[in-house]
Amino acid sequence: MPAHSPADLRALLARDLPGSVREPEPLTVANPPTHGPQPGPLISDDPLVAADRIVEVMRYMRDTLGYAFLSDMAVTDYLAGGVFELLYRLYHPDGGSDVSLRVRLPRHQPQVPSLTPHWPGANFHEREAFDLFGIVFIGHPDLRRIYMWDEFEGFPMRKDFPKQGDKYIGEEGD
Repeated sequence: MPAHSPADLRALLARDLPGSVREPEPLTVANPPTHGPQPGPLISDDPLVAADRIVEVMRYMRDTLGYAFLSDMAVTDYLAGGVFELLYRLYHPDGGSDVSLRVRLPRHQPQVPSLTPHWPGANFHEREAFDLFGIVFIGHPDLRRIYMWDEFEGFPMRKDFPKQGDKYIGEEGD
């Protein structure tokens, strides 16, 4: 069973795909809850991949290292840091632990190449991130809302989305 630690993975990517891995700047959690991450810098061991190289890196993960199952893609909104962070979690069909890759996107223009043309299993993950956070996946064959209705304005999982006074609540016809 394959076992690649985050450090091993960073070294492999740096060797085989020069320039694909970035050094992360620590992020902070604004207004942390009493549970979970507390104030202070957050640094993950998972490799931080350059957004414009994600397709190349993911194809390397699948075709060279054998991580053929994209199980999840999650988004974290670091409002104070001005970035969204995408986390791609991959598994190897022979078993073993998962590996994760991260990509950071600026909140003012969150765009990243789509994995869907090369990895069809990314389709709904990307549509969900588009619908809830407004992340644009360049080259996605059918990038449209998946949860919210077409007329819905905004992206409800962003930390700066209004939490009250929703214009859709209490309208005529409810």
